[in-house]
Amino acid sequence: MVGLGGYHLVRPELPEAESIRIIRAAIDNGLNFLDNCWDYNGGQSELRMGKALRDGYRQRAFLMTKIDGRDTKTGARQIEESLRRLETDHIDLLQFHEIIRMNDPDRIFAAGGAMEAAVEAKKAGKIRYIGFTGHKDPHVHLYMLTKAKQRGFRFDTVQMPLNVMDAHFRSFQTHVLPVLLKDKIGVLGMKSMGGGVFLKRKVVTPLECLHYALSLPTSVVITGIDSMRILEQAFEAMRTFSPLTRQQVASLLAKTSKAATDGQYELFKTTSHFDSTAQNPEWLGGEPSRVKSLASD
Repeated sequence: MVGLGGYHLVRPELPEAESIRIIRAAIDNGLNFLDNCWDYNGGQSELRMGKALRDGYRQRAFLMTKIDGRDTKTGARQIEESLRRLETDHIDLLQFHEIIRMNDPDRIFAAGGAMEAAVEAKKAGKIRYIGFTGHKDPHVHLYMLTKAKQRGFRFDTVQMPLNVMDAHFRSFQTHVLPVLLKDKIGVLGMKSMGGGVFLKRKVVTPLECLHYALSLPTSVVITGIDSMRILEQAFEAMRTFSPLTRQQVASLLAKTSKAATDGQYELFKTTSHFDSTAQNPEWLGGEPSRVKSLASD
């Protein structure tokens, strides 16, 4: 039901030993979907998770990580680095990270693009499933899905914001979710609390946020966990969960409609604050080889 977000495992005030304790406590209590990314905290999130997965824990977890590379060479290098950091011979789910620009699908699917690296890694048994993530605009997600169909490729998963504010503004729930359900693609919900911003508005509680996201037809809802207290909050959300009724959903949406209409509390959609690849374009790598060849003609 709930997945453990990897980014929050590295905080200045969070010792490595405590990160490992959180991961293992999550797995011991049945929360076994682990999220991560090649670029989280300079690789420290993957390194800590790799240590936590020693002593038999790797076999008990579904391990997901993401890469930023858009060309084959960069993508392949990042996959290998993630495998090394996570101390595993395979990643259960590899996702292309931050599909937030309209040209990201073109770069990934181009000759010499990162999709070639992912497919090759899958053939070699280094990854099991392939998906993509993004938080900016549902139309970018739809274009990525269209591009995949044009190339005869079917994604296994898509990760996107699904929360009480999203329904009102540039909505992934409205535009992307129905397509995923129709095509039987796994739905990974994220940013159920808007990166914590929703809670500052004090319109909704953490449990309301999680219960709303869990009431949608998701495969898993990923949430950031940086303490044993927040881990217990996730467990409480699961223990107390039953799908919200239409009346409960309508009540939550009514409470959030005014705050949500211009996207001011979904900063990942309306600002560049959450766009790590925009702030670090070198993580994307170069343009695919065919693009370079055409540009020089």
